[in-house]
Amino acid sequence: MKLITAGERRYALLLAARDSDYVKKVYGGYFNVFVAAFGEEGERWDLFRVVDGEFPDMNELHKYDGFVVSGSPYDAYGNDYWILKLCFLLQTLDAMEKKVLGICFGHQVLCRSLGGKVGKACTGWDIGLRKVNIVKDLSVPGFLEDLDEVPSSLSIIECHQDEVWEVPMGAEVIAFSDKTGVEMFAIGQHILGIQGHPEYTKDILYNLIDRLLNNNSIERDFAENAKVGLEIAEPDRKCWEKICRNFLKRRQNFTFS
Repeated sequence: MKLITAGERRYALLLAARDSDYVKKVYGGYFNVFVAAFGEEGERWDLFRVVDGEFPDMNELHKYDGFVVSGSPYDAYGNDYWILKLCFLLQTLDAMEKKVLGICFGHQVLCRSLGGKVGKACTGWDIGLRKVNIVKDLSVPGFLEDLDEVPSSLSIIECHQDEVWEVPMGAEVIAFSDKTGVEMFAIGQHILGIQGHPEYTKDILYNLIDRLLNNNSIERDFAENAKVGLEIAEPDRKCWEKICRNFLKRRQNFTFS
């Protein structure tokens, strides 16, 4: 599902993971998952497989209205060449004040690129549904204003063993959980990081849990408990999608003060 209309808004997915066999078979690839979650008719979405060294032309960046950085099995604090190149790209986009939405690894690598600290989560893997609490004393950012009511908490699908330790200078922590101190952060009007996966469906996570179990990344009891949690509750997926769309497409200014 690629939405292209000449002269309309243009976005890019910076894909930091390779398509799993399951996602390719069921959805045609992660690109389609992201466009289904965040895209709208009359937009152009381009795919850059940064994990394989495919990056947008630096002279073309001004043509984009926003960028989304996906999750990844790689460490955001790693020094693989493509990760370092991605960090430089994100620093450039920040200087241009282009909208950048980072998801999971994207959230972490955004933080690293802009001067924050990331690393292994002190409490280990977080896989399954997690209740994320919105910071109470925060002035409501613009991308939350369009919700009928700003919720005190939202459930989201998580799958990570790394986390943000310290946000960059000038960043605001918007949400936290009992597992992770920085579930969501923003800088100005153009940077938003989300640790969870607003784009994930349950079946994608079920398959990912099986793959992590099969390659001995997690224990069987842990995997089964994560699946049970998915069976008894639902993520607030529509609300997360609206937040992400509002952030990427909202023209009005928003501030934290």
